[in-house]
This record gives sequence, C-alpha cells and structure tokens, in this order.
Amino acid sequence: MISKRDLLIASVVGVASAGLRAASAAETVQQLPTDDMAKAPPGWVGKEQIAFIVYPEFTALDMVGAHAMLSGLMGSTVHIVAKTRDIVKSDSGLQFLPSASFEECPRDLDIICVPGGANGTLAAMQDDATLRFLKDRGSRAKFVTSVCTGSLVLGAAGLLTGYKATSHWATIPVLPTFGADATEGRIVRDRNRITAGGVTAGIDFGLSLVGQLRDRQYAEVVQLMAQYAPEPPYDAGTPEKAPPDVTKMTRDMFVDFNKLADQVGRDAYSKYRDG
Repeated sequence: MISKRDLLIASVVGVASAGLRAASAAETVQQLPTDDMAKAPPGWVGKEQIAFIVYPEFTALDMVGAHAMLSGLMGSTVHIVAKTRDIVKSDSGLQFLPSASFEECPRDLDIICVPGGANGTLAAMQDDATLRFLKDRGSRAKFVTSVCTGSLVLGAAGLLTGYKATSHWATIPVLPTFGADATEGRIVRDRNRITAGGVTAGIDFGLSLVGQLRDRQYAEVVQLMAQYAPEPPYDAGTPEKAPPDVTKMTRDMFVDFNKLADQVGRDAYSKYRDG
C-alpha cells in the first residue's frame, strides 16, 4: 500500500530529477523510492530523530498539524511518545497508539515537540515522569518545541527560562511564571527553542522547520502535497480580528485555566528549573 509519505518522497525526488523523462502514473507507482532515496539531491535526506509527546486529554490538532509537516522529512524517524504504550485519548476523543514509551524513546533527539490542551495540560504540568522526561531529552535536543499551551509544559520542566516564548494567545500571560520572555507571535524562535501559538499554528511551525532543515523548494512540495492554502470562512482567528464580544467571551473561558496553570506551574518550575 502506498502512503502519503511515499507520494511525497516521489514528488520531491521528481522535482530533483527535472529534465528526466516523465514517467507514467503506473511507472511512478512502481518506482516510489520508499527504501532508496539516492536520487534526492544533497541535503534533502536527513536522519532526524523526532519525538511528539502525547498525554491524556491533549489537543490532537496541536500534534497532528505539526506531525503532518515534519513527517515529510525524508530519512527522518518520527516517534509518538507517551509514558506507556497504552492508547492515549485526546480531548476530542481521538485515540492515539504511541510508538514508544518514555523509556524506549531515543536518548538524543533532533526535535522534541509538546502539544497543548486544557485539563490534560494541567495534569501533565504536575506529572513528575513527564517533566523528568522532558527535562532530560530537552537538555540535549537540537530543537525544543511546542504548540499552543504545550509551552506551559516546557516551562514547568524548566526549559524556557531566559527564552522568548509564545503560547495560545489567551495563555501568553502565564509564561513569565516560568522565567520566559512572553512574546506575541504565531511562531517565536529563540536559539533552539521554537514555540508556536494556538492549535493551527503548529502547521506553520512544522512547515517552517521543514524549510530550515531542507530548503524552500522542499518545503513548498510539502505544502503543496498538503494543499495548505487556508481560506477560512470567517476572519476571527486572532483577538485583533475577532469581534470584541467574541474575544471577551473566549478570553473569559481561560480565566480559571490561567489561574490554575500559574499555580501548578509555579510548584513545578520551582522543582525543575535548576534540577
């Protein structure tokens, strides 16, 4: 069976092989370079070890959007990591089967990414095993990243101290609790820390990192394969663009969450910032 990643590899190699005769659809299917990527130009095949951390009640799109982009990196290995290999249910009810437990996850990672959530995120911020794992792998990872409120989990593990960082727009005020420089932005980069804003920002973060690790043309193939050209039916995706009553209503939904995040975050951060 041919996967979307197989098609992506074929497309990228096809771009690299411009000038060769065009293969028929049947020939393309038969020649998909699922094991042999020798035709790709230098720099287009890597060997990144990528880990997405999942935990009960995380927000699925936080992870899936970034995963859809980064899994297009030829030569990379993507791990879905949780405390155990038991099924993890997201906050929308989608179920995920981890490919590795904390103990099984490679010790040295190129990219570690933490998605956000609400109650699940608060629980993750209080879970010693999760924070110890992040503190350990994050201390050596080439890129330490998050989507949405996943940055609060990074912060609780002491991984954002002294770094610019962002989060979901409504939870950015919590970031200074962790010694972070709270910064507005859909993608915020500070040295090897990359934090993305709310939910859909994970797609942009993932695609931008693909371009950094490969090149622009490679990233454009990934974008085109995903047909990522958003045209939302409403223009209320940021507090600045949403009607004031909608912004207020949404901001009010986060009042209790932010109070709890600040409380549990302080407790965790005091333990993990120096440890």
